[in-house]
Amino acid sequence: MLKNSTTAPDRISQRQISEKLVSAGFHALSDPLRIQILELLQQQELCVCDLCDRLGASQSKLSFHLKTLKEAGLVRSRQEGRWIYYSLNLAQFLVLEEYLAQYRRFSQILPARPCSEVG
Repeated sequence: MLKNSTTAPDRISQRQISEKLVSAGFHALSDPLRIQILELLQQQELCVCDLCDRLGASQSKLSFHLKTLKEAGLVRSRQEGRWIYYSLNLAQFLVLEEYLAQYRRFSQILPARPCSEVG
């Protein structure tokens, strides 16, 4: 925690939230089926039944992967009647893109300083 902070010890900092979202985002992107789901959602909003048809996967399997994508903030859902429709949450993709861009900005890495020998 930062010095002179008035935040309660049990409150989660904005940095911790960001780290968790970035970590969850990359975890969500680590599965080929989830990548396929995202690629389909680039084209249009879809319900689970449409995703099942296009991917040849069971509803329970897709529901598991959609839950992971939602928890990572990469996918949103909305209910219309008894159907739930999924779409991309582009704002979260921007968060991941900005995270990776930080590494591009620091392309020149300085060499390590010599370690002091402990005798």
